[in-house]
Amino acid sequence: MSTWLFDLGNTRLKCAPLEADGSRGAAIAISHRDTDVAAAMAQVLPARIEAAYLASVVRGELRAAVLAALASRCERISLATTLPRFGGVTVGYPQPRQLGVDRFLAMLAVHADSSAAALVCGVGTALTIDLLDRHGQHHGGLIAPSPTTMREALHARAPQLPLHEGGYRQFADNTADALAGGCEGAALGLIERSLQAARSRLGELPTVHLHGGGAEALLPQLPASRCSPDLVLDGMAIWARAESRAG
Repeated sequence: MSTWLFDLGNTRLKCAPLEADGSRGAAIAISHRDTDVAAAMAQVLPARIEAAYLASVVRGELRAAVLAALASRCERISLATTLPRFGGVTVGYPQPRQLGVDRFLAMLAVHADSSAAALVCGVGTALTIDLLDRHGQHHGGLIAPSPTTMREALHARAPQLPLHEGGYRQFADNTADALAGGCEGAALGLIERSLQAARSRLGELPTVHLHGGGAEALLPQLPASRCSPDLVLDGMAIWARAESRAG
């Protein structure tokens, strides 16, 4: 019997075992856009699981399908929620439950790993930016479309524009590179602007932490940043360890 961590996002379900020493095992990503998520889970999960810890920003039928798949093989399921204070992090929202649990868990992981100020940037369906000072106080954040979502929106309105081709160039000489550079550049510009605003607010320059499926694509343009694509699962491991001790 084993314990597993799950991060259900708008594009993918990520999962990883929780190792005996409390660390997170290797992550597995399942795209659920065009996939029977229950069947895909059956291919990668053990037949029986002792406990499952789930973070979900998704509601409705998809989350119900994931919970049903877990219930068929799991003795105990725990849903992570955003708390006002937890693991040394204090959420800056007046109504903490409005902060997505993925953003909350990512901040937990960053703060547990370092006491330095951090700009935590999730690059998935959305681009999320959260400012965390060295004491674990959250100073709020931003939400915008990610580069992938920008490309998809443009392609939906103008199908002649390529959906995937091209690479980042500052001044491109072809449409594919112009799209890639423009969409990635919009995200980079928001991160860099937020970084300077954070320095003004905190009196120090925070470290940029990138996570999510699109994080590695931005890394070459942000060489001083740290990239941990599965940061939400790392935060989920912290949550699971705390629940296990409390139980």
